[in-house]
Amino acid sequence: MNQTDRRFGHTELSPELQRSLRRAMRLQWITIGYLAVTVSLIALVMGSSQAMKAAWIEDMLSFVPPIAFLVAVTVVNRRPTLQRPYGNHRAVGVGHLVAAVALLVMGSYLIIDSAMGLIQGEHPPIGTFHLFGQTVWQGWFMIALMLLLIPVPVFLGRLKMQVATELHNKVLYADADMLKADWRTSLGTAIGVAGLGLGWWWFDAAAAIFIGLSIVKDGVSNVRTAITDLADARARTITGEDPHPLVEKAEAYARSVDWVEDAGARVRDEGHVFHTEIFVVPHEGAAQSPARLRELAEGIVDLDWKLEDVVVALVEELPAEVHGGVERDKQSEGGRASR
Repeated sequence: MNQTDRRFGHTELSPELQRSLRRAMRLQWITIGYLAVTVSLIALVMGSSQAMKAAWIEDMLSFVPPIAFLVAVTVVNRRPTLQRPYGNHRAVGVGHLVAAVALLVMGSYLIIDSAMGLIQGEHPPIGTFHLFGQTVWQGWFMIALMLLLIPVPVFLGRLKMQVATELHNKVLYADADMLKADWRTSLGTAIGVAGLGLGWWWFDAAAAIFIGLSIVKDGVSNVRTAITDLADARARTITGEDPHPLVEKAEAYARSVDWVEDAGARVRDEGHVFHTEIFVVPHEGAAQSPARLRELAEGIVDLDWKLEDVVVALVEELPAEVHGGVERDKQSEGGRASR
């Protein structure tokens, strides 16, 4: 498929978004290539270290977000059909949830496995080998490798964070957030191996538990955000912390139309784009027509590319689920509820 044909459902991407999407895809392929190298290197030197094993598992899990992103981008490119009238935007949310659950499960496994080793007092051996006639402790290579791996994920994470915000892609954002924090895993692993070299056998398992806790933290926060979006919660910003400002922007635009007395929006995040229902209360006696409703919907769509699917409904009063709405049990009380 030609890259210029990329779209999110009905939404034809602007040249700027086309560039952002291509950049995101390149970054994900670079990440997959980088992870393939790091996973192989860690496997070569990890020996019996619990911390190195945990770092290896975390890097294996790191394959899931970029693969999920690349698959989702292909799926959401398809237009809506009779069987899928809302399009395939939920593929982004599903990919987000799959990646988050993988983190949560494997992080929990690492904590339990490492804690059992700590309780049982396991002393993981780290061997030596001969290099140029000298006996070298293998731990030096482990420590050097983990310290060398610190800068690249942080750099990739920062690049992805910017593109994720431009595309409103929470899979990419979660991936970027985890990469930016990956330095803790590398540093913790190096410290754990160094502790073994100093004779502190428990340092290795403690470092592995620390890594497991970091993975679980990422898993829990991303599971919460993914489930919230899939459960049709009100559209929120890419971080999931605040309501998305486009909700109020759409409502303000609808209220600015001369024949509209009041308006409220019900907006859910479909993945990259929003499904928007605008409830409008017309001025008394204002003439209505399908053309007027279509003009209002098109005006809201033009506000932002994420407002792809807009439905306008005429109502006598705003439902409780939107700003300024009336609670059902209060509809018999004064104001507009008395109609």
